Amino acid sequence: MTQPGQPSYGQVDHDYGLRLATTPADEDGPVWMVNLMSYRARAQYADGTEDAVTGREADDRYTPIGPLTAVGAEIVFHGEVETQLLGDQPQWDRIGVVRYPTRRSFIEMQSRPDFQELHIHKEAGMAETIVLGCRPLFAGIPDGAPDWSAVAHPPTADDGPVVVLHVLRFHGDPADGITPRHMEDYQEVATRSAVAHGVHISGWFGVEGTIIGDGRAWHQVRFNTFPSRAAFMAVVADPERLEAQSEHREAAIADTYTIIVRPGVDRLAESIDEVAR
Repeated sequence: MTQPGQPSYGQVDHDYGLRLATTPADEDGPVWMVNLMSYRARAQYADGTEDAVTGREADDRYTPIGPLTAVGAEIVFHGEVETQLLGDQPQWDRIGVVRYPTRRSFIEMQSRPDFQELHIHKEAGMAETIVLGCRPLFAGIPDGAPDWSAVAHPPTADDGPVVVLHVLRFHGDPADGITPRHMEDYQEVATRSAVAHGVHISGWFGVEGTIIGDGRAWHQVRFNTFPSRAAFMAVVADPERLEAQSEHREAAIADTYTIIVRPGVDRLAESIDEVAR
């Protein structure tokens, strides 16, 4: 049963909510809210109406473009989950990222009447969600990455670019997105193969809090763009990377989701660059 003050689709971290609401203006700044979304097969409206609407359709009705625009926020990533490679439950359906101009603006949007009117559709359609408040660590094209026309598996009409999302919780308690040494050792090896196959980093983020979730803490979120699914699978099969995974990656990571996403909107790197300028 849902507890009072909690949505049906996840637990609100009220401590992080307080931080979002009370960060002093001179210390506030942009925050990227990363949304992992899993839908009900059928929407469940409180009044029992529209029982033929799917959860996905209800979420489409929810999309709060007006309230987001009013507080200066923007959807900078949106995509459909194609394959969930790691992390059994829940099975995620969509991934979205909204950049808010400040932490406080995220809270301000929640109290807007136009947002609250739309929220009934999210409550009806969403089975589970994780919403992570993030700050960027890195974005861009790694040094030495070839043009996609020159890679072994370029984009084609049947296999276009894919974004591979990693949601990471490390062993221990790294602060401010700090990457543990074992993960750094793994990255040194894995990056060589990824760069050779044309990886672009749409955005790596440190997680400062999970405003809605299932009680788990997370440390980083990484969006890596490959020219094709075939390019990503070639990196996965690289023997040197597999050895480093066994020796270092598994020692670093306590929990993870690895998800292949076909993006419809991807302005992550641009949104990070706009703030950095």
